[in-house]
Parts: sequence; structure tokens; C-alpha cells
Amino acid sequence: MHELPQTLVNGLALGALYGLVAIGYTMVYGIVQLINFAHGEIVMTGAFGALTVHLWLPGLPLAAALPLMLIGGALVSVSVAVAAERFAYRPLRDAPRLAPLITAIGLSIALQQIVWAFYPNAKKPRPFPQFGDSFQLTGSLRIQRDDLFVLIAAPLCMLALGWFTARSRTGRAMQATAQDPGTARLMGIDTDRIIAVAFAIGGAFAGVAAVAQGLRTGTINFEMGFILGLKAFTAAVLGGIGNIYGAMLGGVVLGIAEAAAITYIQNIPGMSQLGGGGWKDVWAFVLLIVVLLVRPQGLLGERVADRA
Repeated sequence: MHELPQTLVNGLALGALYGLVAIGYTMVYGIVQLINFAHGEIVMTGAFGALTVHLWLPGLPLAAALPLMLIGGALVSVSVAVAAERFAYRPLRDAPRLAPLITAIGLSIALQQIVWAFYPNAKKPRPFPQFGDSFQLTGSLRIQRDDLFVLIAAPLCMLALGWFTARSRTGRAMQATAQDPGTARLMGIDTDRIIAVAFAIGGAFAGVAAVAQGLRTGTINFEMGFILGLKAFTAAVLGGIGNIYGAMLGGVVLGIAEAAAITYIQNIPGMSQLGGGGWKDVWAFVLLIVVLLVRPQGLLGERVADRA
């Protein structure tokens, strides 16, 4: 039990990262009922955008470069997300649901290959700058400075988005578009612009998550978005897809479950091989199956009902 506090801290940091990416999924799904399986690759492009900014600023301390890296990563992610909506998804908006789903998978592969082919030395993992130090909270409980970034950024981003959707005129227009896009158009809402804004917000969150992932792991690669995106989608479903706060809650639950699996399962006699490595990913999906069996709508329920 003495490992429990450290496990919770590690799980919260990992879960906050999953939650940031999951919000991008839930924003898009809440507006257009689309599972954007290319969202993980949008995170990946943001990571390479942030790394490029850092490489342009040689000798600048990471603390000073970090805001510029966030801006650079977010700009790349937002640009890719908005371009995907405009040229890949918008022409298929009235098509059967299988068409945009297949398009999202194809776009995911295309973004991977574009970065692999054209970014310098992207065929190998690229080192990402890290702070590298940690803070001692109490006793043996420590928190990495790189984890501290995501623990601060994730709730701030979530609360800002919650305020935006509830209080701003654009946010209310997003809610109207999510409930009934046809009626929203009749009321004078430019639904195309609102959908593009949803993709842009998801892209901005992806840029923040990209920097957080790079800081935590110390490396990035062109395949990093696949598993990250898959787990973030799992988090969105766990929390109740279409619900901003549910996405973050699902991410935290998933992160803590994964950290607990790594810490405790490998200490069980005869099960050490099931705690680390690729098995930690398996437990995430076991948790998803269990939650969906007990509560199919997710922990906080669906905010947006399915439309015919």
C-alpha cells in the first residue's frame, strides 16, 4: 500500500493526458456524430510542430521555449484538423456513416506516412526536450516536473472549454448545432463554421497534449498517435462520449487503472508478465468492456442523443 500515493500521482498525470486527447474526440462527436480516428495523428503532427519550434530556438531554456512550443504545436494541429474537416469530412457529411469512418482511418495512415516521408529523420524516434527533474511532495512521493505540466494544463483547458461552451455565443451555437443542425441553420447559425470551430478546438487540445506527451516520454515518432488516440477514444467512451467533463473523467479513470496494473499486477506471483509492456494496454480495454457492460452510456452518460 505504500506505493499507492505514487501510483495515483502517476495515474493522474497519464489520465490527464488521455483526457486532453479525449476531449478532441468528444467535441467532434458531439457536433457531427463522427468518430475522428485521425485525431491521434493530429496529436502527432502537433508534437512534430512543437519540436520544430524548439529546434529553431537553439540555446533557449525549455521554460522560456515552452510557450512558443505550445503555440507552434497548436497551430500545426489546428491547421491539420481544420483542413481535414474542410476537405475530407465535409464532402461526406450526408454520406452513410461508414464513409467518413473509413476516410478517418485513411487520413490517419496518410498523416503518418507524410510525416515519415518528409520530416527529417522521422523514421527513428526523435528526442523531445524534457525538464528532467522532480519535486518531492511528502516522504517518497515525488512528481516529475514534466508531469506537473499536464496536471496543470489539462484541468485549465477543460474548465476553459466548459465555460466557453456554456457562456459564449459560439458555445451556445455549438450546443444548438449538436442538438439539431437543421433547425440551427433555420435560426441563422452557420453550422459549417461551428463544425470547423469544433475541429479547431479539438486540434488546439491536441497540440497541448502533444507537448505533454513529448515532455513525459522524451521522444516522439510518427506512430505515436495510434495507441494514444485509441486510448483517448476509450477514455471518451468510458466517460460518456459527447460530454466534456466525462472525457476527462474517463481519461483519469483509465490512467489510474493503467498505472495500478503496472504497479500491482506484476507483483502477483505468476502474473509478472501481465503487468508491464504491451499488457498494460490490454487492461485499458478490459476496463472499457467492464464499464460498458455495467453502464453502456458511460460514467457521466451521453450529453448528445443519437440522431437518425
